[in-house]
Amino acid sequence: MVHRHARTARRTALGALGAIGALVLAALPASAGGDPEPTTGPVPGAAQTLGADRPSPQLLNALQRDLKLTPAQASERLVNEAEAGTRAGRLRNALGDRFAGAWVRGATAEELTVATTDDDDVAAIEAEGATARVVERPLAELRAAKKKLDAAAERLDTLETPVWYVDVTQNRVMVQATSLTAGAAFIKAAGLQAEDVGIRATKDRPRLLKDITGGDAFYIEDSARCSVGFSVTEGSRGGFVTAGHCGDKGDSTTGYDRTAQGTFEDSVFPGVDMAWVSVGDDWTPTPDVKAQSGQEVQVTGSVQALVGASVCRSGSTTGWHCGTIQQHDTSVTYPEGRVNGLTRTTVCAEPGDSGGPYLAGSQAQGVTSGGSGNCTSGGTTYYQPVNPVLSEFGLTLTTAGTGATLPAPQDGSSEEWTAGRVYETGTTVVRDGVRYQCLQTHQAQGAWAPAATPALWQRL
Repeated sequence: MVHRHARTARRTALGALGAIGALVLAALPASAGGDPEPTTGPVPGAAQTLGADRPSPQLLNALQRDLKLTPAQASERLVNEAEAGTRAGRLRNALGDRFAGAWVRGATAEELTVATTDDDDVAAIEAEGATARVVERPLAELRAAKKKLDAAAERLDTLETPVWYVDVTQNRVMVQATSLTAGAAFIKAAGLQAEDVGIRATKDRPRLLKDITGGDAFYIEDSARCSVGFSVTEGSRGGFVTAGHCGDKGDSTTGYDRTAQGTFEDSVFPGVDMAWVSVGDDWTPTPDVKAQSGQEVQVTGSVQALVGASVCRSGSTTGWHCGTIQQHDTSVTYPEGRVNGLTRTTVCAEPGDSGGPYLAGSQAQGVTSGGSGNCTSGGTTYYQPVNPVLSEFGLTLTTAGTGATLPAPQDGSSEEWTAGRVYETGTTVVRDGVRYQCLQTHQAQGAWAPAATPALWQRL
């Protein structure tokens, strides 16, 4: 979010613009073997590192409302999701090419399932407290099949097959199509076998949600409306990330109060759906995201959540809503163009919510891209993950209680752990002469050095 200096009371939100086809309107062991890591005090578990043990009342209330949970279940779910992410990361690194996905399930996300292609891995998976599922295809093979669909989409019209993704829970690639015939034709054109790809026939067509607390409204060239994503910095400049379809590089913006705010410094759409806006000196980046009833929640990091985890969204049209993550790395065709690498969720949204923030607990996940349905009857939404945005534009997420962190170069040339760099699961780094492997994708912060965060790093 971006606060205005000497900010006055919020004005009544302007009505949504006309239909424009867019939402623009317990700790694990520190290492797998060898000597224990040196520490200067108690080593925090995943829930403590990610702030899942101290959620805001606004987050708990929304989870209770939208996921039909009791207060105790909402609190327990957040802790279980945080701990599951660390265990899944350790198992993913250990299984290597045999890894076929991980997800959580149950009202409190009490069950972590990890899939493998080898029966011999079952004991190791169960030893980490997870349920093992032995499947036919490793995740790498499923992703290779999806890439064939991506390649076919470069030369085909995919408006009749607008969504495709890897469904790790079913161990197969899925295509969402307006008819079985359209889906089968797309699969054949990609050079894939019909039995290897599932088809989900539906008339739903994703649309962009186009109509500085994250979730606040902002206006582009005094016309279209979108929602602020997350506050960021680039060197000494402040700003926020949002959806790329909200505006073009160089477009000017005004804030929720229709006063001058900033400029789109960069914007990419289609292909991906990411942009960032720099703001003037009278707008200050904060770690806040707008929740319900005028309240706010704070962002503490950007650790990517598992499939099945709960996620909440803020937007300038529909406010604060929650659901669960269904799939990562989803390709979606909108009338305006195709976008790859989105995350599919059960959260509702409507025009004007585009660009708004998604949170898993206090961890930033992404910004609203598009979807189908609405917040009356329910729907499906897609978000652009935030870590690729930070990496692509060299930005640092504004977080609570971590202090300033300068963005690191994102060329991947240095093995030395560096605050500000986005690290993918499986990446290896060196810190104080010790080698570590990343367990969960995140942007490194000064307080998250590997030795102090076994929730994020495993000593090798």
